[in-house]
Amino acid sequence: MTHREQTVSIEQWIGFFAMVFGIFMAILDIQIVASSLEQIQAGLSATKDEITWVQTAYLVAEVVIIPLSGWLARVFSTRILFVLSCGGFTLMSLCCALAWNLPSMVVFRAFQGLFGGAMIPTVFAVIYTLFPSRLQSAMVVVVGMVVTVAPTAGPVLGGYLTEAVSWKALFLINILPGLAVCLLTWLFVNVDEPDWRLLEKIDFLGIIYIVIFLGSLQYVLEEGVREEWFDSREIVLFSLASAIAGIAMLHRELTIEHPIVDLWAFRNRNFAIGCVFSFILGIGLFTLLYLMPVYLASVKRLNSLQIGQYIMITGLFQLLSAFVAGPLAKVIDSRLMLALGLSGFALGSWMNGNLTHEAGYWEFFWPQAIRGFSMMFCFLPINSLALGTLPAEEVKNASGLYNLMRNLGGAIGLAVFNTLMIQLNKLHYAVLREAVVPGSSQTQIFLEGMKERMAGAALPNVESAALKQLYGMVMREAEVITLNTLFQILGLIFLLALLLMPWVSKVSADGGELGSGH
Repeated sequence: MTHREQTVSIEQWIGFFAMVFGIFMAILDIQIVASSLEQIQAGLSATKDEITWVQTAYLVAEVVIIPLSGWLARVFSTRILFVLSCGGFTLMSLCCALAWNLPSMVVFRAFQGLFGGAMIPTVFAVIYTLFPSRLQSAMVVVVGMVVTVAPTAGPVLGGYLTEAVSWKALFLINILPGLAVCLLTWLFVNVDEPDWRLLEKIDFLGIIYIVIFLGSLQYVLEEGVREEWFDSREIVLFSLASAIAGIAMLHRELTIEHPIVDLWAFRNRNFAIGCVFSFILGIGLFTLLYLMPVYLASVKRLNSLQIGQYIMITGLFQLLSAFVAGPLAKVIDSRLMLALGLSGFALGSWMNGNLTHEAGYWEFFWPQAIRGFSMMFCFLPINSLALGTLPAEEVKNASGLYNLMRNLGGAIGLAVFNTLMIQLNKLHYAVLREAVVPGSSQTQIFLEGMKERMAGAALPNVESAALKQLYGMVMREAEVITLNTLFQILGLIFLLALLLMPWVSKVSADGGELGSGH
């Protein structure tokens, strides 16, 4: 790419970093409520099942808007769309803090996700339209750090704010930075002009199909586990709606003259392969953010602040790898870099699958350090592969699809791993329970030992207390085996991703493609 080889002004730098901070808030807010759902549940008098809608509403809305963001940016221009999105996000953050019951909170969170989701692809597109190609890989590192570190930082910051102030602080913290981002973006970002003529050719039917397809799909993935999948009439209904709308959307967007989402971008092999890797990266990123806290809470019995201190390691090493991966991208083959990243992520996940309930801080430290450090080695070449060789006018639309693939990878990964966790837990518990039979000498020795230990505690029924302890231990061990298996499956997914390497084109550090007939 030879467009825009001129220097970037101070004002443009300020505007760009304001936008980066905007998406940091948007991505942080997906996960910031994760460690504080119990407190929000108490504050809104909701049940445990109902409160998950605070997460689901945000994710459904975000997934729906991301593919539409390219078209919206062409209509309104990058500056107007980003300021409207960030302004809406900030206003909805205030509304979330003032929510008076669960339905109001869910509505405000959905709008927050809608505005937040529109910001994310816009920043990716700006990298390839504002900066000369020599600076693009460095800017991808900056945005990559935000995209990968923010979800890790979310539960940590959320847990701290809830403990120190209250759950309302999770939303109020966005207001001043949000206003500052709106102001700076409005003043200093001017990379394109609005194209109001596109409003005359709005594909309303296409928008409806996309909303039904992605909204229903995200609902099925979020709620499927809790509703026991196709045993639930709602899940069957939404699955059908998603499938029918998906087929209708594909047909319409591929045949209409002015589509809302240009799916022909997938004809570009680099972009298509980049999206597959983005999907796999989404599985890794979001699934680990779910599995690690589950392990630490239910096996290690840690509180949200302690969990934060454990999973902070991943974020710190992601940050550290940015300073290594950025300069390295300029000197080594992007394909080698991607292979190193995928292998490192696979190794870190596999190591996590060898832990026991007695594993301490340092046993958790190294798998996370290796995974965190590998993240930027994956992200940088994937991003350059997917977006770095596209013509400037196609980047806005493609950026929406590319970011959507990462979110869908996360949603599908979470649904699959959550289902596997429930099934494997039952299976492992059944196997372990067969070994712990009343007649077994080992079981008898253990129970006698427990009774002796409890004898001094003056419990009314020592026998049942000892059995309860034994049951708890069997449950815990079943959970450890299950979680270890899931970590190893994740490692295998990243290892298998290496099989896609023959289809990866070499992308040079300055954003051009080498040795391919593109």
